[in-house]
Amino acid sequence: MNNDDAIFRQLGTEREVLTVSQLNARARRLLEEVFPAVWVEGELSNLARPSSGHLYFTLKDSGAQVRCALFRQNAARVRMDLRDGLLVRARGRVSLYEGRGDYQMILDAVEPAGDGALRQAFEALKARLQAEGLFAAERKRPLPSHPTRIGVITSPSGAAVRDIISVFGRRAPFIELVISPTAVQGREAAPQIVQALERADRAGFDALILARGGGSLEDLWPFNEEMVARAVAACRTLVISAVGHETDVSISDFVADVRAPTPSAAAELLSPDTRAMLQQLQRSHRQLQQCMKVRLERERLRLDALRRRLRHPGERLAQQAQRLDELDMRLRRAWQHRLEQRLQRLAHLRARLQHQHPERLLGLLQERLDQLQQRLPRAIELQLQQRRQRLESAAQGLHLVSPLATLGRGYSILLDQQGKAIRSQHETRPGQQLEARLGEGRLTLRVEAEQPHTLSLLD
Repeated sequence: MNNDDAIFRQLGTEREVLTVSQLNARARRLLEEVFPAVWVEGELSNLARPSSGHLYFTLKDSGAQVRCALFRQNAARVRMDLRDGLLVRARGRVSLYEGRGDYQMILDAVEPAGDGALRQAFEALKARLQAEGLFAAERKRPLPSHPTRIGVITSPSGAAVRDIISVFGRRAPFIELVISPTAVQGREAAPQIVQALERADRAGFDALILARGGGSLEDLWPFNEEMVARAVAACRTLVISAVGHETDVSISDFVADVRAPTPSAAAELLSPDTRAMLQQLQRSHRQLQQCMKVRLERERLRLDALRRRLRHPGERLAQQAQRLDELDMRLRRAWQHRLEQRLQRLAHLRARLQHQHPERLLGLLQERLDQLQQRLPRAIELQLQQRRQRLESAAQGLHLVSPLATLGRGYSILLDQQGKAIRSQHETRPGQQLEARLGEGRLTLRVEAEQPHTLSLLD
């Protein structure tokens, strides 16, 4: 017989009348003693968020339901976003709200019911971001060859930051590490990670390490949030994702430029081994010595060849003096030859100038002018005689046909008052005054009558 049976048998042995408050108080104590901590799985519904910060909701399955209360201090530790319809697993004690006699659970933890829903959300987001090209290899940037300043985005108190500092201190203590603190678990982790990424991306680091230690899928879920994935993709600085252990895979691993299986591995990727660098330096030093030895030997041989070709400066000066004398003689000969050519051309031009001197031309022109001056009066006189004869001949011809010659033979010309010559009697009228122009003088006449009579040469 267990303890629960003893409690129920004791309640029925004595006839005791209880008040409602007493009944509810005993029932509450009984439930809390029997169910001090129990896990219950069900679908969340009727979620209420009063201003006090407490959460009240109902857990149900296909056949029953139970009221639940999640007080503020415990609600702050829940890492998931509670909403109606979500399948969850809740832990708490069974109790009774004495004021109403309501049977309920007082919870201290709530988590997703298995990783099936989270895994489904993980695969859906992965497929969508991959379709957008956020996982494409051409977006990935190579690791910096010699980083000097690295930003670490992680929890300042976790094991990941200690592992990273330890690796860098051992392998490359000269590299500057700057920790950008953020929560890496819980509901507030994703927004804080996004802010830390944006802050570190603006700080001008050579690379960024996004790190967290191992954990369950729920613990690592902030690194599967879409906002974190897009913040990693938007970084201009190279990002190494080092979330969880080697078997853990997150969305940030696919979006980042490089995935490291652990935070320590990420530190090793960015921190060159000092011993390996020293060995490489020694090899380079030996190679440099060998190259310098070969180069010096080659230059020595070249110097010897130049030394053999080098002649004494006195010999070189003597050759230059001889060359100078030769050039001086050539210059003198060339100058003398050029001078003779110029003198010959000057004599030729002087002869041409003498031949075409203006004094000789002026003498010829003066002779020509004297001849023309002598010919001019005779030519003018001849021209005047010819013109005078032509004028007299023209005057005689004109006189023969002139009306004045006719008038001189006794004829006259009748003119009307307008000075128009009268050619017919029909152009006059009785009483009209006419003017008769004679060979010598003029007469004014008046027409007395018209006589129609035709003159002939016989009249």
